[in-house]
Amino acid sequence: MSFWTEASIEPKRNFRFQVQITGFGSDSVVWWAKNFKTPSYDVSEATHDFMDNKYYFPGRLTWADCTMTLVDPVTPNAAQLTNQLIVNAGYKIKSQTDLTAGTLSTMSKNNAVNKPILNSVITTIFNADGNMIEEWTLQNPFLKGVTYSDLSYDNDELRTIDLTWRYDWAECAHGDGNATQFTS
Repeated sequence: MSFWTEASIEPKRNFRFQVQITGFGSDSVVWWAKNFKTPSYDVSEATHDFMDNKYYFPGRLTWADCTMTLVDPVTPNAAQLTNQLIVNAGYKIKSQTDLTAGTLSTMSKNNAVNKPILNSVITTIFNADGNMIEEWTLQNPFLKGVTYSDLSYDNDELRTIDLTWRYDWAECAHGDGNATQFTS
């Protein structure tokens, strides 16, 4: 039977998701996440020419950046939490005192993913009953870009923050729609 005539089969829905960011305030569930681009990847290719033929071989897999849009609530202050991730990664606003005292520091991957513990960004996709059916985990993520929405007197939309995440790899767990059963 085809999908469209089978009432018991349901497609995954884009609006049934939740984002968790460890180290992003006291509650890691980011209820103000507006959208999230799930991980994607490309596989490079190597070619080999032999006589008048061309042969292709798979190369390296490269994970693409993930993007996320957050609404910026007053409490918790998403802009403040976002800026704190950069500070935790080692970014420091330079002052004249730092320059003369020689206490300059820079960002590092170790700080970005471990201080406070930012081991992963997890996006969970649910079914209509609220059970996990798919879960993406970004491993060793760090913020690559942050863009705050423009302020304007002729716009009454919610203020947003666009985040670009870089990570080493992603893992995808699949559930069967019941409580917490995972398959790889």
